[in-house]
Amino acid sequence: MRKLGVVGGASWNSTALYYEHINKGVAARLGGLHSARMVIESLDCEDDYAAFHRRGDWAGGEQVVVAACGRLAAAGAEALILTSNTMHKHYDAVVAAVALPVLHIGEAAAEKIAADGRRSVALLGTRVTMTEPHVRSRFEARGIELAAIEEGWMTEVDRIIYEELAAGRVVRESQRKLKTLITELGKKRVGAVVLGCTELVLAVDPRANVLPVYDTTALHARKAVEWILADHQDGKIAAAA
Repeated sequence: MRKLGVVGGASWNSTALYYEHINKGVAARLGGLHSARMVIESLDCEDDYAAFHRRGDWAGGEQVVVAACGRLAAAGAEALILTSNTMHKHYDAVVAAVALPVLHIGEAAAEKIAADGRRSVALLGTRVTMTEPHVRSRFEARGIELAAIEEGWMTEVDRIIYEELAAGRVVRESQRKLKTLITELGKKRVGAVVLGCTELVLAVDPRANVLPVYDTTALHARKAVEWILADHQDGKIAAAA
């Protein structure tokens, strides 16, 4: 079984979901008492990451992430995942700095969405993820159209993530707002919604909406399980329907 390096803590709430998804995936495939071989570098989201965002110091945040990846490589990780869509803004810097495969969250999601034949999706996440290319480009490269998100909604989704979900707070009113947004997107004939923030699944039930909802946390974790077990004698995992 291969050993995966995980950069977490941005926030710890979504990192916990990754840990659960990955271990359950390995256990389901191998049975018995099997669990995943992982090393985790968990950041202090407040000081190590969010503080850089508030200052607009993306270069400083990038240094933190790259250094964390270096420590994971030194600890024996054979590949890496960044457990945050926003953190993938630093993906290219990590790839350049660390001689390990890095499993991209946007690629995992775009691969599944393209396989399902979706041609138009709405990407919800932090303002950075909704507007910059680090995740968007993975969909566009597969010919998947990204629906425009109105400025007011963009501000509100960003607020919900940073003020509530990253702190582990699930607010009923915010859940209602997100459901309303998804309903509005459905009226605009958007084909599906992508939860492009790893905390959004805490407030949005992918099974209970008017549109198909793709959770990037679950899709990224599934890709991690496939990688972990790729060299195992029973490690070929059939793609989920």
